[in-house]
Amino acid sequence: MPAVLELDGSYGEGGGQLLRSAVALSCLTGSPIRVFNVRGKRPKPGLQPQHMTALKAAAEVSGALVQGLSIGSTEVYFEPKEIKAGRYLFDIKTAGSVTLVMQTLLPILSFAKGTSEVTIIGGTDVPWSPTVDYFRYVAIDAFRSMGLDCAVELLRRGHYPRGGGRVVFAVRPAKPLSPIVAVKRGRVLAVRGISHCTSLPAHVASRQASSAVRIIRETGLEDVRIAEERGEGDGPGSGVALWAEVESGPNIGADALGAREKRAEEVGREAAEKLLAELKTGMAVDRHLGDMLIIYMAMARGRSEIGVTELTMHAETMIWLTERFLGLKWLVERGPGGSATLRVDGAGIH
Repeated sequence: MPAVLELDGSYGEGGGQLLRSAVALSCLTGSPIRVFNVRGKRPKPGLQPQHMTALKAAAEVSGALVQGLSIGSTEVYFEPKEIKAGRYLFDIKTAGSVTLVMQTLLPILSFAKGTSEVTIIGGTDVPWSPTVDYFRYVAIDAFRSMGLDCAVELLRRGHYPRGGGRVVFAVRPAKPLSPIVAVKRGRVLAVRGISHCTSLPAHVASRQASSAVRIIRETGLEDVRIAEERGEGDGPGSGVALWAEVESGPNIGADALGAREKRAEEVGREAAEKLLAELKTGMAVDRHLGDMLIIYMAMARGRSEIGVTELTMHAETMIWLTERFLGLKWLVERGPGGSATLRVDGAGIH
């Protein structure tokens, strides 16, 4: 058995992403890990329900031995066995993010020997996490360009604090991943989006969409279309997800969520201004997608290079983590306004 890799969970961003990504890399490399100081930089350190679900899910699909699997635990031992394709159901039982659980499982199940179908119940549109629409229309699109074979279906939305959302994602075996090269973005061809509300009047979605469209069109971008969606959920909630379709390279995305005492027009404005800020840098990859691509760039065969609109602490943590697991050396060139170019020769995991 390989030596146990010791990881300080308070390194860098010091949150749940380090643990989730470490578990995924453990499954892919077969390296057992011990993570201490789990979520050491968070106000409530240790495992919380959504981290527990991600950890249990990774353990179930890889037959792993796990120690420290309890709420509040600050130390986890994870020893993977064989990755197994299949049909799985994971219920977070809170409004914990379903997309963060998907982020954990996608790289693992992509290297199983068969097709998997995973149902996850929890929060689809919640703070501090990628929304399900961002994940479907920005992240998944970029992952596919590298050779992942996956799809996400939204069955029901879930918002904070009740959750109750439901998604199904399908993953088929991937070949060795192709590198990605996307440094400077191409010309923006169109902006698309979804404005949704659940258990609220339909005019909320309409007002969010109208506000976002108006602000984007004021910049001279004319081809802007935002679909409006209303549904019922376990509780009220709303949000807007936007993505710019560009001439070459991945979609560039941004989103915003509704909240009590926050007017629908403010939600639309927030999403639009976030997207325009991403586009202003001229880089090809938005800050959130940059975080998510690092693990796949590290896994790919060949040299990848991306330009990110902002080098986030999450991204720096992922660079450190992939170097620890795979012996890689990243080249990071910082640019103006927090932007950066990231380059790596991937490990060619297959």
